[in-house]
Amino acid sequence: MRYIIPNKTLLGLILTAMLSLFAIATSSAEGFDPKAEEFQVTVEMLDTEHDDYSDGDVDIIGKAVYKHIQFNGTEGLTENQLAAAESYYDNYLDQPFFELSTVWVLLCAFLVFIMHLGFASIESGMCQRKNTVNILFKNVFIICSGLLLYGVYGFNSMYPTEAGATTILEGIFSFGKPISESINAGNDLSYGGTGLCQTGWADFIFQAMFAATAATIVSGAVAERVKLSSFMIFAVLLVGFAYPITGGWKWGGGVLDGMGFYDFAGSSVVHAFGGFAALACVLILGPRKGKYTANGVKPILPSNLPLANIGALLLWFGWFGFNCGSVLSADPEGISYVAITTSFGAASGGLAAILVSWIILKKPDLSMALNGILAGLVGITAGADQLSLLGACLAGGVGGGLVVVAVMFFDKLKIDDPVGAISVHGVCGIWGTLAVGLPFLCKEGAGSSFFVQLAGTAAIGAFAFAFSFIVFYIIKLVMGVRVDESEEAEGLDVAEHGAPAYNE
Repeated sequence: MRYIIPNKTLLGLILTAMLSLFAIATSSAEGFDPKAEEFQVTVEMLDTEHDDYSDGDVDIIGKAVYKHIQFNGTEGLTENQLAAAESYYDNYLDQPFFELSTVWVLLCAFLVFIMHLGFASIESGMCQRKNTVNILFKNVFIICSGLLLYGVYGFNSMYPTEAGATTILEGIFSFGKPISESINAGNDLSYGGTGLCQTGWADFIFQAMFAATAATIVSGAVAERVKLSSFMIFAVLLVGFAYPITGGWKWGGGVLDGMGFYDFAGSSVVHAFGGFAALACVLILGPRKGKYTANGVKPILPSNLPLANIGALLLWFGWFGFNCGSVLSADPEGISYVAITTSFGAASGGLAAILVSWIILKKPDLSMALNGILAGLVGITAGADQLSLLGACLAGGVGGGLVVVAVMFFDKLKIDDPVGAISVHGVCGIWGTLAVGLPFLCKEGAGSSFFVQLAGTAAIGAFAFAFSFIVFYIIKLVMGVRVDESEEAEGLDVAEHGAPAYNE
């Protein structure tokens, strides 16, 4: 039913609403004193090259100045205060930047979550069907345990400055503690300004999705013969305690960050870390039975290449969140550029792997093509915002060719990796990090020192390898890490879980 409001009543309502809005607005502006110390803006605060530059502080002052201008004009304001108000208007009133950025980062976190489905699919497809339930179970455990562990300890260990964590070695190690509502204090620009433009909650969930990825990489490399309980213990220690240490070296403002090491979205921090952890575990675990014989390598064929194909494309899809979300705001230019370089890296990696594998193996190999896509993505991840468009293609292409050679190299050494995780994430993680140190691949004025990049990726890889080797070896001594031969032959679905994935 429609109601007709008399004209006088309608006019009264409009006037009342306008007066209320005016009263609210003026009351919010009354508390502003342009001469107050808290509202002063210095030249240094506006200079992006100066140590005192603070986009968060400038944005908050700019908001107050802008409100004041609406009702009192510009009289009495300094040039720097006017500049802060103009900056605030450009950043936030042309578009709701803070709100948009928060939603964008959350969407990217959800995309990274989908990557776990991609990992589970490609790992299941590349392995034997008798181990499918075991593989899926490990992937479910990793995301569930990894998320909670990162909240209980990892996040505040990795980012100790914001958390007030107990620092043992400055820039190297800090004790973490559970997250609390304090990480979201203010729920506005005070959290990170325009560079880290999101709520504290959004920051946590995005970073938490990254953390679990390291153990997922290891899962693929040790598939089909690792003891489930031993892997679960190792995954908890890797994600909960080891990953935040090296992550803090770069992203937490630690020692590598102080050196100028650059890793935009984790070629080393996430992928090389996981790859070298996987290498350590595989060396202790040994190859699958029957893989290496007196006559050479005996291929253990994938059970479901269509599923592996779906998994690889899901990973490519999720990687848009992985890289574009690492812009850490809804900066239109930054997001758009990273989306292009990510796509170019993946496509170039896929084509390069197809070409190289076709030349070497004399036939087109789908599994190599899929790993080439992933290698291209890993190769572009460190420098997605630094490399030129041609550089992105070359970084991805080299990664795609490199992964084919690396897979065959590890087979020669009888290092059994069912999904090629060590080659994709470990080898190509190093390459992607070093690519940022090659000026001819980067945009003008971008990039980092090659030797700093080399030192950084070597430090992360060495720590991941050493930690994993020691921990996994201790687990081996205490409870064993490998199923017995009869269980391996029967399949881990029945041996470990009591039921196969597929019932005929």
